[in-house]
Amino acid sequence: MALALSLGRRGQGTCWPNPAVGCVIVRDGRIVGRGWTQPGGRPHGETQALAQAGEAARGATAYVSLEPCAHHGKTPPCAEALIAAGVARVVCAVEDSDPRVAGQGIAMLRDAGVEVTTGVLRDQAARDHAGFFMKTEQGRPLVTLKLASSFDGRIATATGQSKWITGPQARRVVHAMRARHDAVLVGGGTARADDPSLTVRDIGVEHQPVRVVVSRYLDLPLMGQLARTAKDSPVWLCHGPGADVERARAWEGLGARLIPCAVHGVQIDTTDLLQQLGNAGLTRVFCEGGSALAASLLADDLVDELVGFSAGIAIGAEGLPAIGVLGLSRLEEAPRFELVETRAVGPDILHRWARPLR
Repeated sequence: MALALSLGRRGQGTCWPNPAVGCVIVRDGRIVGRGWTQPGGRPHGETQALAQAGEAARGATAYVSLEPCAHHGKTPPCAEALIAAGVARVVCAVEDSDPRVAGQGIAMLRDAGVEVTTGVLRDQAARDHAGFFMKTEQGRPLVTLKLASSFDGRIATATGQSKWITGPQARRVVHAMRARHDAVLVGGGTARADDPSLTVRDIGVEHQPVRVVVSRYLDLPLMGQLARTAKDSPVWLCHGPGADVERARAWEGLGARLIPCAVHGVQIDTTDLLQQLGNAGLTRVFCEGGSALAASLLADDLVDELVGFSAGIAIGAEGLPAIGVLGLSRLEEAPRFELVETRAVGPDILHRWARPLR
């Protein structure tokens, strides 16, 4: 099952809105088939593994990181494919919360005489599929908030200089993280100040995530990197009802997709923002700031994972804080996360935190 989960992660960032499922087929103690959900969501992991196994699947055991689907979509149900292949046993990590499946895949297998075992490495599978589950159950994608800051929690000097607080090794890890998410998300202030490309570079990955910018008035540079490359890699602009009509037309002409969002106070409503992104099919979003957007997501309890890169440099109180105003008066109001990992990355420290599983 650990191998099936590992294979499934290969599909993360490329197969939305479908889940990234891994499958391993074993017969007589030997692996005869492996598969994971392919780019675009098809073929599914089980289909890939069965094709590799061929006749060796008959009487074998299939280890699947998510309950096999039971509904007819653009492809037949994976549960039916496993039955037709003659698989004798299916070991499933976690049940699917999609109402089109939700136990029906397991029931279909058992009704056909296939032995089914569930719950193997359930917690890890729940983490791996958290984005898909969130979109299915809550209508929004999982949000990972990444912040690269100085030892004292600053992301830029008072003059706005921010390149580079962390080293090249940390930036390379960030590119790998981008590649495993469906989209990279930044606020309009970050887009204006840094003119980022938000692409995956220098790690041998051809696939690019959707680049999402939150800009209430669409006051973004029409000659920046995002504008120049909007027809090469997707750019989605989330804006408020008061956005400039001419700028909207200009961005659409450049190839960007415009997504209207509700406004709360002076900012885009982050709850509606994520609902809109979920409606568009996204399951995993990698937010890279800035400080105002980070604060809004945290204040609205919409951050599921934190990734921090801390550098051995002190900028001082006059620098720009990594997270904007949260308006907390009591410590118990502060969002808390559980430590998942900490390690050195070049001269910097990576620390990763997650919301407790609910």
